[in-house]
Amino acid sequence: MTKPNFSKMSRQELRAYILAHREDDEAIEALIRRGNHNSPTYPFPETKEDLRTMEEILKKKLGSSGEAV
Repeated sequence: MTKPNFSKMSRQELRAYILAHREDDEAIEALIRRGNHNSPTYPFPETKEDLRTMEEILKKKLGSSGEAV
């Protein structure tokens, strides 16, 4: 059986394919490599202020005081 061309599939088509072929690691990797265009992106912290800002964002996202678990 020939594999479909994952790069030509829409995100929805690829997700549907994966749900029907859950053992196809290549398809899963193709979906992961695409990422999610709706996800926010954050610049890499370059200064100490940037690092503090990133820490605050992570604390809010994790809902914790930021202490190691």
